[in-house]
Amino acid sequence: MANLGMIELSFILLGVMILLLGSGIWIAVSLGLVGFVAMALTTSLPLGSVLATTTWSASSSWTLAALPLFIWMGEILFRTKLSEEMFRGLSPWVQWLPGRLTHVNVIGCGIFAAVSGSSAATCATIGKIALPELDKRGYDKGLSLGSLAGSGTLGLLIPPSIPMVVYAVTANVSVLQVFLGGFLPGVLVMVLYSGYIIIWSLLNPKKVPPRDPPMPFRQKLRESAKLAPCLLLIMAVFFSLVLGFATATECAAWGVTGALLLAWWSGTLTRKNFLESIMSATRLTCMIMLILAGAAYTTAAMAYTGIPAALATWVQGQQLTPGMLALYLSIMYIILGCLIDGISMIVLTAVIVLPMVKQAGLDLVWFGVYLIIHVEMAQITPPVGFNLFVLQNMSGRDTFTVARAAFPFFVLLLASVFIITEYPQIVMFLPKLAFPD
Repeated sequence: MANLGMIELSFILLGVMILLLGSGIWIAVSLGLVGFVAMALTTSLPLGSVLATTTWSASSSWTLAALPLFIWMGEILFRTKLSEEMFRGLSPWVQWLPGRLTHVNVIGCGIFAAVSGSSAATCATIGKIALPELDKRGYDKGLSLGSLAGSGTLGLLIPPSIPMVVYAVTANVSVLQVFLGGFLPGVLVMVLYSGYIIIWSLLNPKKVPPRDPPMPFRQKLRESAKLAPCLLLIMAVFFSLVLGFATATECAAWGVTGALLLAWWSGTLTRKNFLESIMSATRLTCMIMLILAGAAYTTAAMAYTGIPAALATWVQGQQLTPGMLALYLSIMYIILGCLIDGISMIVLTAVIVLPMVKQAGLDLVWFGVYLIIHVEMAQITPPVGFNLFVLQNMSGRDTFTVARAAFPFFVLLLASVFIITEYPQIVMFLPKLAFPD
């Protein structure tokens, strides 16, 4: 195909995609229809056969078995008393820090993120106890909302993470390596969040309530005792991944078992909650699998057009440094984050972006973590940031107020992207430790 023809084809496909998405058609169906148009314009192969082959290949991956399990694990824990236990267990230990109980949002979300895979579930689980408590004690509403909105996104970065599984399958990389790559950046983001809370509290001392009366060390331990099973589950999953004792899918199965035991132990494992968790996990899994099937067909269709290969060649000809490419992609993903959800953002752009990333010499495991942080940004970016909707419903505030409170934490996520771009070893340390060359 001549360059002019390829340019025309690119604009046609882009126009079809915008038209379909703008008309409100499901993203999965839109992707499939774009694939049909691309195939019809470039090849005489039977469209149905290619659709059947690619859909089966995309959905028959053993790695994808981890997806419904991690989703179910998060749904089970969402219905437990974990948030209440976390607040009681963590609050005595953070009284000495400037910002005091606001740090419970960061630490609590970090802990729940390590046994869940959903940003919304993380935000809602911690928020349902933390927000009323912080409000009752007189903490600044903006800092409480913002820290919870930002910390809720840790459910995507700290494994197990649903978008990480989607990315690993889409990019054909090890989900285990992507999981391991997310641990240290997750800790980095938590440190940045707590650092901001400390600085804000030192600059606004009158907006921080006085610390609670001192508590004896033994009482602190008793308050934190109920967190022990959750922490043991996190450590079991973490060390199983790092030491290679279990695959990501096996860890997901053990995670579900641990979540069921935690729910039983907390007294919240009822027949109703059990069935609700299964149905909710099934609906979300079906939605994601349908999107992946549509994306797989579009990827196959794009290969026939030659557009991804042409873009990779263009990137090579521009001699862009990996840092410059990362900068341009950041701008694109921030804009996309204002328009579509995170999983759609991953699958919609993969067919075009991944060849460019490979050509620029960027590691696909590192790029997966880089992309997930941008998905985190999308969770707190209006007008479609899902964490903003969760907190709007929980707090009774409007979306603009919640988004304004979350903005400093959006900036901190952007700073973390800059840090891992300058120091990629933060992402790659654990994957290389577990999988030495």
